[in-house]
Amino acid sequence: MFSLQDLGAPVIGAPMAGGPSTPALAAAVSNAGGLGSLAAAYRTPEDVAADIARTRTLTDRPFAVNLFVHAAVNAARPAGTGGSVPAAGSAEREAAVARYRAVLAPEAARYGIELPATDASATDGWDAKLEIVLDLDVPVVSFMFGIPPADVVEALHRRGAVVIMTATDDAEAAAADAHGADLICVQGPLAGGHRGTHAVEKTPGRRSLEALLAAVRAVTDLPLAAAGGISGPGHAAQAFTAGAQAVQVGTALLRTPESGALPEHKDSLAGGRYTETRLTRSFTGRLARGLRNGFIDRYDSLARAAFPEDGQLTAPLRARAAAAHDADGLALWAGVNFADACQEPAADIVRRLAAARR
Repeated sequence: MFSLQDLGAPVIGAPMAGGPSTPALAAAVSNAGGLGSLAAAYRTPEDVAADIARTRTLTDRPFAVNLFVHAAVNAARPAGTGGSVPAAGSAEREAAVARYRAVLAPEAARYGIELPATDASATDGWDAKLEIVLDLDVPVVSFMFGIPPADVVEALHRRGAVVIMTATDDAEAAAADAHGADLICVQGPLAGGHRGTHAVEKTPGRRSLEALLAAVRAVTDLPLAAAGGISGPGHAAQAFTAGAQAVQVGTALLRTPESGALPEHKDSLAGGRYTETRLTRSFTGRLARGLRNGFIDRYDSLARAAFPEDGQLTAPLRARAAAAHDADGLALWAGVNFADACQEPAADIVRRLAAARR
């Protein structure tokens, strides 16, 4: 069974859904002594299986596959966690999605497309993807947005897989511990991309990553990986000193040659056009941090906590923006230290961060 102690470099490559995570990137991180990750979200089950097979041709080292835990399968959704959102399928929720559809209609018209129907109960092929990671004996499976059901954790453990769960505060970490996590990824406020809150409507706290690690350590003895804003050895050293056994990095890997991020995304990190990040629900209905661009400016104040519906609405808009090379219409996910992202091989970044542990 995989253990952090087996890593020559205590660095985890963050799973970055939507294109940036590739077999080449996962393998590069693992071959450098870290733990690479594949993102199963937004991929078809067939593509996930192909990604796993391809990664195994590129490395004989362990790697992880990440799955989103949608509300329909979240085993421990906390109550009263910082806000409210109408229940999926309720008339109020459907009305909120309809309002956002109307708001987005001019954007769709500009691209000459119609917005799709939405499905609040969609789970992104959860059952099929679980079957794949079990059948293919993936050594590490990580989860985002909640707690997987007990039978899922048990099945993974029977196959010898290590289970990583994401937490944005000590209460979520305690829930992960109680539900069978082997390792907890502690995600701080500076992280790029989606915040891993266990409830879609929850607004995560602003405690520093170091303070968050201390609070989580008070409720669990499990190994901890620190994520969020780690772009160089200095940040990594602070996380290790605060009690993390590993660091997880995403934004730092976006501009690597192994990354599958769009050229517009890579260029936006370094081009100087975008100078700040913003937490927004405008792209998917879940809070996520990205470069503040035109789409965020137009729709941030109008989006509500409707996930996955809002993401379904904006998906074709983002696809058309990508085809048009329009960075102002893309979800340019990035952490606050995005300017530190370098155009260099992933292995060099992993080794530089790992040196902070010594």
